[in-house]
Amino acid sequence: MKKFIIFLMVPIFIACTGGKSASPSKDDFAYQVDTFADIKILRYRVAGFEDLSLKQKELIYYLSQAALEGRDILWDQNNKYNLAVRRTLEAIFENSENKLSDDFKKLETYLKRIWMANGIHHHYSEDKMIPGFSAEYFAAEVKKADPAKLPLKEGETPDDLIAVLTPILFDPDVMPIRSNQAAGVDLITTSANNYYEGVTQKEAEDFYAKMKNPDDNTPISYGLNSKLVKENGQIVEKVYKINGMYSAAIERIVGWLEKAVNVAENEEQKDIIRTLIRFYNSGDLKTFDEFNIKWVQDLTSQVDFVNGFTETYGDPLGMKASWESLINFKDIEATKRTEIISNNAQWFEYNSPIDKDFKKEEVKGVSAKVITAAMLGGDCYPATPIGINLPNANWIRLHFGSKSVTIQNITEAYDQSSMGSGFNEEFMWSDEERDRAKKYGSLTNNLHVDLHECLGHGSGKLLPGVDPDALKAYGSPIEETRADLFALYYLGDPKMVELGLLPDEEAYKAQYYHYLMNGFMTQLTRIQPGKNIEQAHMRNRQTIAAWVYDFGKDENVVELKEKDGKKYIVINDYKKLRDLFGLLLNKVQRIKSTGNFEGARDLVEKYGVKVDQEMHKEILDRYAKLNIAPYSGFVNPVYSLVTDKKGNVKDVNIAYDEDYIQQHLRYSKEYSVLPTYN
Repeated sequence: MKKFIIFLMVPIFIACTGGKSASPSKDDFAYQVDTFADIKILRYRVAGFEDLSLKQKELIYYLSQAALEGRDILWDQNNKYNLAVRRTLEAIFENSENKLSDDFKKLETYLKRIWMANGIHHHYSEDKMIPGFSAEYFAAEVKKADPAKLPLKEGETPDDLIAVLTPILFDPDVMPIRSNQAAGVDLITTSANNYYEGVTQKEAEDFYAKMKNPDDNTPISYGLNSKLVKENGQIVEKVYKINGMYSAAIERIVGWLEKAVNVAENEEQKDIIRTLIRFYNSGDLKTFDEFNIKWVQDLTSQVDFVNGFTETYGDPLGMKASWESLINFKDIEATKRTEIISNNAQWFEYNSPIDKDFKKEEVKGVSAKVITAAMLGGDCYPATPIGINLPNANWIRLHFGSKSVTIQNITEAYDQSSMGSGFNEEFMWSDEERDRAKKYGSLTNNLHVDLHECLGHGSGKLLPGVDPDALKAYGSPIEETRADLFALYYLGDPKMVELGLLPDEEAYKAQYYHYLMNGFMTQLTRIQPGKNIEQAHMRNRQTIAAWVYDFGKDENVVELKEKDGKKYIVINDYKKLRDLFGLLLNKVQRIKSTGNFEGARDLVEKYGVKVDQEMHKEILDRYAKLNIAPYSGFVNPVYSLVTDKKGNVKDVNIAYDEDYIQQHLRYSKEYSVLPTYN
């Protein structure tokens, strides 16, 4: 969900310390902050913050502090050695005697990369990143460092720390991938994440299978907030809660949530936050469901938030959730677009090209809005999605609905930072596609996100008795495929013009071309040579592109053409392409609704995993000449309370002056209370 690059010197924008101050305009705002390796770092503009009430600003401040307190939880979830690595490298970085050496510059780049990834594995490919500096340099710098600033266990020496971390950092065969999705192997023992320890895939699956009741129509999300370990020969869960695993950080999260209760917008929102606090105290997943039910029904609060153990992409079994947070407020004007979509949810469900047995008889509680992100945290930082649909529990979605958001100030940052990159000139077939992209690209991208999150994830249903986890490792790519297909199918429907969401019946073609170009070709810039596709969203996009190409061959719906020695996607029949999207949506919904593991595996493995190495090399070569980064991350704004002499809050300032290095070093000092090993 990330997107390109010209490096600029960044001016500083700081909100005034008294009264209201206007947000910098798009034209005046410096979006780009830093570039390194395959990454560019951006800022996002929090337009409209100055127009919020004092209580709303204060609420955002407290929720934002809670969002930052969970940072180290994610680092530890991603790998049990991540905190040791980060703390060691930061100690070297801040105290090295020679900051002009090539090795130090390589250490700086590596440190920036692991900040972006929240650990030693690439944030997107999930492959381990090997430092550019040598093991000898690392050892020498650790020995020079002040032992008091190193993450040493009691009785441990710098030599002991070097012995532990050297293979973790430098051996490519040690913990090579964070979350393994390869077929035919033990996905738990071959993954480097910290959700399991000492257990096999079969033991984990058997452990949770015994807990599940097939007749339970309101099942909890088993294993969502725990680490599964073997102790004294017995498999046990270490639950994330106060007085449990990650307690020190969760206590701080709860402390800020308690402050947020006092300035919540209404009684309903106060109850929601209090319920989340109860969940953090107990770790009881029934309380978590209670929180989600209340949260999804709150449609009146302008300020909203995500905070907790939410998405399961990082667990190869799709059960355990990473910690994340997103603080936001509604963009009232832009939300009119998504309200049109959500108000017509029943029409979209009724006219979907899926079998009747898999359609919801009544679509309940579908709400959608466009939001302005105010703070990113955990698994939403530094890389962040551009859309979210929650909650994830199927039965809650069925009976109580879902909330969908499009994060428009994040898409704005992507769009503004990518201007003049030369990407479209390099990869689009003709001026016709480029002109269409310029005219409709931003609008259709946002509408694709709206439809994907608002209706795609919320559409369809499981048949009675189907285990929500039946698709196992293929559950995430199948679900993303389903939501994307729903969005693609309806983007080309005349209803979009009728509802005033698209200006004419040609506009949708901009997204169709962009999607296939990305799924077939340009997303491969995110894959290392010789590698297959592991990431769920990338598998989803290639599955769709490769399937419609394969099944449209007889009628030449989509083809690969060559011009000047370069390959391009050419769409010959957009109407038939839409029909193919509908056929595949029907197939994928059947797989999802019936819990057909073999069908999911066969579809994803055939179309979504393997990479055409010849095309891959060509794409990488063409992309390299553009000198643009395939990934983007963000720095957060900095909020500060303005108080009078008695400590009463008079205003909340927002500043955009912190750079990437400053922010991460500050976060590591101010929001880092977990032990090095958990």
